[in-house]
Amino acid sequence: MDQWAHVIIQLELSFANKALRELCESSVKADRKLGVDVANELRRRVADLRAATSVLDLLIGAPRETREDQIALDVGPSFQLTFCANHNTVPKIESGSVDWSKVSRVKILSIESKNV
Repeated sequence: MDQWAHVIIQLELSFANKALRELCESSVKADRKLGVDVANELRRRVADLRAATSVLDLLIGAPRETREDQIALDVGPSFQLTFCANHNTVPKIESGSVDWSKVSRVKILSIESKNV
């Protein structure tokens, strides 16, 4: 049996900028900027992204396409995390839309109030 037969590929995350990376990876910074409740939800959404093998695995956070090439996830009742595919050549279906089932790299673009 092939030794790699059971390797599970997880989504690879990147961030639009250093401040966003720090917000997602530092509990202290997230707690301070977003409040403890929203920061806890943010940690859960980032953990969900890291654990997923495909964008289509995401069930929590009411995933939805906000634009043809972006998906938003709820982070608590008033914030959302937005990301896009982060491939040199983004996988597309015949219609030209992103083929989210083949996306293995995503870039977190923003965490913002849903009222924005």
